[in-house]
Amino acid sequence: MDDTPITASRNAWLHAFFAATVVLTAVIATFGWSPWSTRWPAHLALAAFVLAYAAYGWRGYDSRRAAAAFLPVALVVAFVLPAVAPTTAFVQCIVFPLVWCQVERVRNAVLLSGVVGLLSAAGLQVSGGPGELTGTVLIETVSVVGACAMGIWMTRVATLAEERRRLLDELRATQDSLAEAHRTAGVTSERERLAREIHDTVAQNLAGIVMLTERARADLVADRADRLHDRLAVLEDSARAALEESRTLVAAGAAGIASDGLGAALHRLGERFARETGVPVTVDAPDCALDRDTQVVLLRAGQEALANVRAHAHAASVHVVLRVDGPQVTLRVEDDGVGFDPARPTAGHGLRGLRDRLTLAGGTCSVTSTPGTGTVVEATVPTGAEPHLPAVPAEAAPVAGAAS
Repeated sequence: MDDTPITASRNAWLHAFFAATVVLTAVIATFGWSPWSTRWPAHLALAAFVLAYAAYGWRGYDSRRAAAAFLPVALVVAFVLPAVAPTTAFVQCIVFPLVWCQVERVRNAVLLSGVVGLLSAAGLQVSGGPGELTGTVLIETVSVVGACAMGIWMTRVATLAEERRRLLDELRATQDSLAEAHRTAGVTSERERLAREIHDTVAQNLAGIVMLTERARADLVADRADRLHDRLAVLEDSARAALEESRTLVAAGAAGIASDGLGAALHRLGERFARETGVPVTVDAPDCALDRDTQVVLLRAGQEALANVRAHAHAASVHVVLRVDGPQVTLRVEDDGVGFDPARPTAGHGLRGLRDRLTLAGGTCSVTSTPGTGTVVEATVPTGAEPHLPAVPAEAAPVAGAAS
């Protein structure tokens, strides 16, 4: 059974209309004119009608089986009442709606409406005689046509309402699905962002710590105690930087950019790289006003490029240059290491993650290298790329310590 609010409201009105019509018909059957001396068949028919409706007829709006059992009773009532008292043909006011509400197909409802009209006409002929034939035919024809017109119109309205309800349900389901898809996409995007941030910051710091620890162990084995102090100082700085960047990431920030801007951050990055690896780094990064997102993207590009130098290049020197050229800003990291073939696929995620990050910022990444001639990494970003935060000027001079 359909328990939607619309159906429940419709059924409640039909129950009330049935009760009111039966009461009025009973009054007419009692006091209206009748050619017969007794009216018990009319009262008996009404009683059977009410009992059948109370027992199972009310279920006929939603149950085909209940409707099939109840409608024959309604047809009998449509004949018996006019046959006893002509004015009780008023009962058609509820019989027609019952037919249209309890029959599934429009064609069957039209046929049954015709049957109701014929039975009522037959009942009127029994009570009124042949002289009333013309009036009976006219009245019942108008009744059947009016009932069919109203029934077809109401059926169409109900069909449209049901279709609208179905479309609304589908729309809600689609909206829920779309919201879930957006949520999943957001979660995936955030995971990718965190993966890039962790790779470019904490993971590189930890890699530097591992390298420094290995060198300190080698100095200890070689009895070079004089170097241990410097190694431990750099190791402590790296560990502090990793801790600070971890806290920044947990706070959903962008690690590495302080209030003094990108230029100072690149100088710190170069100083720290030189201390960790012993490879001199020349940084040419003047102060420039860039939005915070652009600064973070370029800093990550520099971190990734230096991480690759540390892991693979075996370079003797590195040169980092930051240039603003009109609507674009470019970071160039060049080393004189062993180089490699950029066309060959690599197993690492660094350069791929760097390209993804630059693509999201509307920028590009180019890697130029050949075996034995060093490597040049250039990251270019529009100066107005995704300006989510206001521009942060870089004013302070480089200081010791770094965040990569």
